[in-house]
This record gives sequence, C-alpha cells and structure tokens, in this order.
Amino acid sequence: MIVCSCNVLSDDDVRNAVNASEDLPRNAKQIYGCLGCSAECGRCARTIKTIIDDALGACAKACCAGCPHSRSDVDADVHGEFALAAS
Repeated sequence: MIVCSCNVLSDDDVRNAVNASEDLPRNAKQIYGCLGCSAECGRCARTIKTIIDDALGACAKACCAGCPHSRSDVDADVHGEFALAAS
C-alpha cells in the first residue's frame, strides 16, 4: 500500500527501512532520510509513525533514556515534521 504519494513510498518501504537501519529510525523525517527523499506535504507522517512503531514492536514502547535504541528525537512532534515539510 502506498503511504506517501509525494515520494511514492509503500508500507513495505517503510518497514524495510526500519529493519535495515542500524540507527532504528523513529519518525517520518528519519525514514525519509533512510530512503533518500524528504517530506513534501507531511500528510503521511502519522501513518509512517504507526508503521515504524509496529515494525519496532515492543521496543517502540519499552525503550527509555538508557536504552541504546533511544534517541533525543524519538518523540519528535509530528506537527514539527509538518512544519518542516511546509517550509
């Protein structure tokens, strides 16, 4: 299923990027970077975040500040990503 029509990204593309990355992308902006594109309209950011959380499974909820998977931008504000896309 296509989740980002601006960049023609599928849900499989997002899952594969999460699984292939050593840094475990946690938000749409990081997924765009992994896939060599950037946010355009931002309408897909919430769907991408849901797919990321699903792909990470328990780690998405269990990671905390001391976890090696945790990063300061894990809880990036989705609206902040929209603002970046609009600029």
